[in-house]
Amino acid sequence: MSRATNAPASRQRRKRRLEMAKGFRGSRSKLFRQATEAVDRAMAMATSHRKLRKRDYRALWISRLSAACRNNDISYSRFIDGLSKADIALNRKMLSEIAIHDPAGFRQLVEQARAAVS
Repeated sequence: MSRATNAPASRQRRKRRLEMAKGFRGSRSKLFRQATEAVDRAMAMATSHRKLRKRDYRALWISRLSAACRNNDISYSRFIDGLSKADIALNRKMLSEIAIHDPAGFRQLVEQARAAVS
């Protein structure tokens, strides 16, 4: 009996992997072994970078808030402490949006935080 190679399935498997490597440079998108290694690494990095993206956004919001707080003569840490003592439960994303789009409203939040701290 002749040897069966399962050619259609293995060709589909290789084609699928090369399709995933589309857009990679050079042999990483052309040769199966290098494409496999590149795709495996890309998948692993995508997983870890989803976590990092959350950290990056939080750092961005905090730096925006810090700049807005400095414009209103209060430090970021005192502002956050004052908000927690005043029982104002807004997350940093919303606070940074308020600071950008509604400076007057942010100034009121700063005054409430200042009153709660002192």
